[in-house]
Amino acid sequence: MVRGLYTAYTGMVNQQKRLDTITNNLANASTTAYKREGATARAFDEYMGVRVNDKTVGNLVTPIGNMSLGVKIGETYTDYSQGSFRNTENTYDLAIEGNGFFSISFTNKNGEQSIKYTRDGNFTVDADGALRTTDGDYVQGEGGDIYIPTDAAQIAIVNTGEIYADGEYIDTIQIVDFEDYNYLKKYGENMYDTVDGAVQTESSAILHQGYLEASNINAVSEMVEMITITRAYEANQKAVQAADDMIQKAVNEVGSVS
Repeated sequence: MVRGLYTAYTGMVNQQKRLDTITNNLANASTTAYKREGATARAFDEYMGVRVNDKTVGNLVTPIGNMSLGVKIGETYTDYSQGSFRNTENTYDLAIEGNGFFSISFTNKNGEQSIKYTRDGNFTVDADGALRTTDGDYVQGEGGDIYIPTDAAQIAIVNTGEIYADGEYIDTIQIVDFEDYNYLKKYGENMYDTVDGAVQTESSAILHQGYLEASNINAVSEMVEMITITRAYEANQKAVQAADDMIQKAVNEVGSVS
């Protein structure tokens, strides 16, 4: 009975963690280029139960079978599938079609600089002509930080990333890809960071000027999954209550001395 209580409890904890993932997806459904997260479940390692001091088998230690210890989150993963495009007609809005990421020179609150990666192409140009993210970090080109003449009448960014101001070449936006996305981790602020073992490769993606990539969240599917998780949580909750009632009955009635 106690083991059943624990097993049902692990089911409740597992469903709560899955629900946290779903709610985070829904909260970011309108975030530019956000990638959906999911969670898988796996059982705890089973152990072999044995009989101890059982006179019916001559006090021999004999196996009674494998016993499960419940369920846990197996893996939290990111779905990197393409989101749909939204037309903004803004000159510095860029959407990536295919695999790849923008390179961003990121500065944290301690003033430390590093390169991060994002699919969010909602860019702007400051008073000095620097191409930046909405948080003020510098977008990287083949020559480093990108500067665009502020007096240019026409800015064209072609599919391969080259930037032209009034027909004059300025720089090429740096788009990079990776051999294995398992070596990427979400950093925050809609950016990714690499971990040891990440291998950078050349991207074959193309850019679309005047568009932004939407998140790949399907709100209806996430809501259906949320309902399923809620029902599974309630089922485990009832199992906990049933186990608790049996323990209480065993203690108060079966184990009572008349």
